[in-house]
Amino acid sequence: MVPKAKKSKGKVVMHDHDMRRAVNRLAHEIVEKNRGVEDIVIVGILNRSLPIAKRIAKMINQNENVLIPVGALDVSLYRDDLSIKGEYVEVRKSDMPFSIDGKIVILVDDVIFAGRTVRAALDGLKDYGRASKVQLCALIDRGHREVPIHPDFTGKVIPTAKKEQVRVEVLEIDGVDRVLIE
Repeated sequence: MVPKAKKSKGKVVMHDHDMRRAVNRLAHEIVEKNRGVEDIVIVGILNRSLPIAKRIAKMINQNENVLIPVGALDVSLYRDDLSIKGEYVEVRKSDMPFSIDGKIVILVDDVIFAGRTVRAALDGLKDYGRASKVQLCALIDRGHREVPIHPDFTGKVIPTAKKEQVRVEVLEIDGVDRVLIE
């Protein structure tokens, strides 16, 4: 059952059709850059990145007729701000039903901001093997990096002020596909 969409409190900068086009383009770019899909696995960072990762895998399957394994990675315990967040950290269960040994891992993030979530995800991936390569795919790049991490594949660059919030909503969790700036 799909949840009912909540009323938007911010400015919509991507609608459902924009997100569909971005996911389609990201899937094509992943295949092109890797000259096919051999040894590719896709890992979505929990929570909203996982549906995006699954959509990319589905699009690659439709275009290449190859099923790409998709995993889910919780980065809560790998964060460098764990001591600050403490009891407010919500730990979820990662689901990686495959080894990443020797694989090209496409790590999917919904919004890349400071880069700290991706840094935590890179630490977390080590628990599942040694990838031959990790490529970062972000639906939204809003800038303001604090660590030297840059996506290999980007759906849309949205310049923002640091004080603004970018929220990605996905049909599977929020009942609607859109990106908002608040």
